[in-house]
Amino acid sequence: MPYPESLKKLIEKVEATRPARVERKKNDKEFPPLKLEEREPVLRNFHPDFIEGTRREIKVGPSKGYSISNEVVDILEAKSRMNPDLVNLSEPDFETDVLVIGAGGAGTAAAILAAENGAKVMIATKLRHGDANTMMAEGGIQAADKVGKDSPYYHYLDILGGGHFVNDPELVYTIVQNAPDALRWLEGLGTNFSKFEDGKMKTMHGGGTCRKRMHYAADITGAEIMKTIRDEARNHTDMIDVIEFCPAVEIALDDQGRCVGAVLYNLETAEYLFVKAMAVIMATGGSGRLHIQGFMTTNHYGATADGLVMAYRAGVPISFLHTVQYHPTGVVFPEQAEGILITEKFRGAGANVLNVHGEQFVYEREPRDVEAACIIRECSPKGRGNGVPTPTGKFGVWLDSPMIDMLKGEGTVRKEFPGKHILFRRFGIDISTEPMLIHPTLHYQNGGLDINNQCETNIPGLYAAGEVSAGIHGENRLMGNSLLDVIVFGRIAGTQAAGYIREHDDAGPANLDHVKRYNKEVEAAGIKEDRIAPMILPDYSNPEVREKQLTKDYFGTLS
Repeated sequence: MPYPESLKKLIEKVEATRPARVERKKNDKEFPPLKLEEREPVLRNFHPDFIEGTRREIKVGPSKGYSISNEVVDILEAKSRMNPDLVNLSEPDFETDVLVIGAGGAGTAAAILAAENGAKVMIATKLRHGDANTMMAEGGIQAADKVGKDSPYYHYLDILGGGHFVNDPELVYTIVQNAPDALRWLEGLGTNFSKFEDGKMKTMHGGGTCRKRMHYAADITGAEIMKTIRDEARNHTDMIDVIEFCPAVEIALDDQGRCVGAVLYNLETAEYLFVKAMAVIMATGGSGRLHIQGFMTTNHYGATADGLVMAYRAGVPISFLHTVQYHPTGVVFPEQAEGILITEKFRGAGANVLNVHGEQFVYEREPRDVEAACIIRECSPKGRGNGVPTPTGKFGVWLDSPMIDMLKGEGTVRKEFPGKHILFRRFGIDISTEPMLIHPTLHYQNGGLDINNQCETNIPGLYAAGEVSAGIHGENRLMGNSLLDVIVFGRIAGTQAAGYIREHDDAGPANLDHVKRYNKEVEAAGIKEDRIAPMILPDYSNPEVREKQLTKDYFGTLS
């Protein structure tokens, strides 16, 4: 729907302040960023991570006592959705060298590299190949490839600073050192990055970056990357098999504790299938569909933290899950598009973030957690109370996209942001002439499974890559490092898994004993809730409808 008259009236305040703001930006008179000592109180008072009562300690498993989001604890303190005594692992339904669980950016990159290193690969995915957060990533991918102007050194410092200096330094070193080669690999496969007429790649700033190293493909960078690597994987038909609509529900171990495959659940036939493998790569992505603290989310439909559950049950510790990334700019109006990501690239291109009075209240390229906290402070009645009211009773702030055309020439918004321009036009809103109404939205799982810089977990034969893993981004991820993460560590995981199977071909009989032990641990901890996990898919049905469906007479008596 187009903006109602009440919002059009408020847009007039944005338009009144726009000429002066554009002039300031042309003269490099930016709104001042917060000093380091100013960031901490804003985060503690307004970032959702610090709201009292939203975390609790895990009672079971290898990270028992770790305090994280209630919604994540709920799925970790759950029993298996299958009875391990009723699944026959002695006769595998499929056999392969490397099983990749998840078919987003990390899983697909891993499969390609494993195949190129001589391994027979099977990709098992919950939905279709490419239905993943990678496909939905918009802004860009960071890589310090400009010799003389940038270097991995500066990229390293940016990542540490954005992550509050608690990141795993080995993982940060690995990602920045491999970034330029990852970019060349993608371009070599045919990824169409935005370029100048002379063929040089366009780059821009992101929040928390000291150099322009954000490479992008308009505002559909993730889709362009995912399309390219998916096609490449599908070209390896002799080495890579893809099984769709079959999410993994448990991994299998042998008598020496090595990972030797996984149990899949066929969503179409409701059958359990066992895939025997000499190595497994966990690439299941994030957890946005848990809707932590009730936030809307940018995540795809299958992002339900299944990989965390499976690997944690098997004994893999977790870390950095006490922080969650809320992207500063998610759609809050129109209601039909709530939660959809508005790429940080808009702010990198010059769009101001404004309150109900048309005033800029925050530097638009703060790190994401700081930017989100400042927006929440502006909208909250306990904060400044300067949010823009929506027709549904929510509050947001303006993202002044028309500034970009005024700064860079008419038509820039349409050309550089075609995805969002088309989306809003469907609702009768032209973002080249009207600002967008936004609010922070649940976006990224900062933490996950503990890995080293070879993507190894503490379980031999089990690797992890992408959003399911932890340590790279510390307590906050900067824009452009998630697409980099899935490519760099996906490639490493695939290479390492292929190397592992050449040295370990003596796997013992597969079992699910760890699942039985975990179920008993849940019972012993006194957790009485009748929860099962992995969730697989979120349930958005009305609770009253679910209850009625369980009654005998709801559908009437069959004649």
